[in-house]
Amino acid sequence: MKPHLLLLALTPALLAEDWPMWGRDASRNMVGNAKDLPTEIATGEIDPDTEEVDLATAKNVLWAAKLGSQTYGNTTVADSKVYVGTNNESPRDPKQKGDRGVLMAFDEKTGKFLWQLLIPKLGAGKVSDWEYVGLCSSPCVVGNKAYLVTNRGEVICLDTAGMSNGNDGPFKDEAKYSTADPAAPYEPGPESADILWIYDMREELGAFPHNVSSCSPMVVDGILYTATSNGVDWSHTNIPAPLAPSLVALDAEKGTLLGEEISGVSERVLHASWSSPAFGKLGDKDKIVWGGGDGFAYAYDPKPVMDEEEEIEILKETWSYDANPPEYRTKDGEPIKYATFRGPSEIIGTTIVVDGHVYMGIGQDPEHGDGVGMVSCLDAEGKPVWTYKDVGRTISTPSVHDGLMYIAEYDGDLHCLDAKTGKHHWKHETFSRIWGSTLVADGKVFLPTEDGEVHVLATGTEKKELGLYEFEAPIYSSPVVANDVLYIATMTHLYAIKKK
Repeated sequence: MKPHLLLLALTPALLAEDWPMWGRDASRNMVGNAKDLPTEIATGEIDPDTEEVDLATAKNVLWAAKLGSQTYGNTTVADSKVYVGTNNESPRDPKQKGDRGVLMAFDEKTGKFLWQLLIPKLGAGKVSDWEYVGLCSSPCVVGNKAYLVTNRGEVICLDTAGMSNGNDGPFKDEAKYSTADPAAPYEPGPESADILWIYDMREELGAFPHNVSSCSPMVVDGILYTATSNGVDWSHTNIPAPLAPSLVALDAEKGTLLGEEISGVSERVLHASWSSPAFGKLGDKDKIVWGGGDGFAYAYDPKPVMDEEEEIEILKETWSYDANPPEYRTKDGEPIKYATFRGPSEIIGTTIVVDGHVYMGIGQDPEHGDGVGMVSCLDAEGKPVWTYKDVGRTISTPSVHDGLMYIAEYDGDLHCLDAKTGKHHWKHETFSRIWGSTLVADGKVFLPTEDGEVHVLATGTEKKELGLYEFEAPIYSSPVVANDVLYIATMTHLYAIKKK
């Protein structure tokens, strides 16, 4: 393994203080290194005409940037740039209006807008590319390349410098790619993204993303791993592509297929395979760990191998674990219907790998409402060390730090559990829906809510509330921290927060 990628995958404590991918490193554990993060802020007044934030009325806000009208993608910070996915309802390019997925890049120190990737919609409506949702994937930055999954179901590789240093790489047709309306052709310039390669998972794999393509890819030792978001159609009962893979491995340099899972996830998918893969050492072996859209967690060997029977390169499965207890699957010998309160769930939040253990929760699309959930801790062989069922559905990723696990449920509660035993220490009620994930940094737990609040609590076995941030728009993404700056993306603005 190349030295810088080995550090990225295995030793987060030795990294620079960037946040270069969803979950900071390939373990996907939502824990960052930081100091002196504020417990109190004022977000500043927003001009009703320009929608710009008046920093003179703000407190402990380093800078703020206008995004679109809906922002679900989590922030990435790497090599002096900040990236976030959004939509195009506040177009940076006045010539390019209308619904798009957008990746924006900003200067880390000043918040200056640098460049953007404009991604036209599929035209399939809500079934595969939901209107105005924008870009849900968080880029993974390795060196001078950024990798993400577009709202069109593509894996795309970008030059982190954008077009400011010219049009690099073999791909030269950015104008055609970003043109949504032939009457208003896109004209690339210095503030445009520079595409290096594109792999279309719908075209190449036959994948059928349900509603959105949401996975955030990771790169380990030159291999990119990503889920395909393959799922059901509008009826929620038919699976258009039951044989399409739900998890694949690509060559990060060339964008070619190296391997795919053949675990049968797509045949059993409940809704969609939206979760992002993780990487870590389980026992004495490196593993890819991933939560499937069928409600099972899987471990795979990282290097694809030839399957003699299928005659294709595959990701070899080493174990699987049903993250739903039996009573969520069946009652009196009959399957329990999906999208009911007592029914089974998929894994939407990311599985994380910490100290040779795997942690996860189960949940469903928030449109399905509340329901039963469960949190699991698995050993290196995929066997449960403990489970905790006094929790509702979650679409959040957990944080494990100093022997404690913090995880939020969609219903609005934050739970603190013992990471080794599953013992419940405390619960914090936010009285709001929770889409985002906890962030642990600087001895604090940061938790965003749909009401536009960020609850700040102290880490530890005793609950202690430290502060509350209040924003003017809902928060559906997760906080991240990089270089002692906290980043909060609301639906409409990105805030860089630092104590002054």
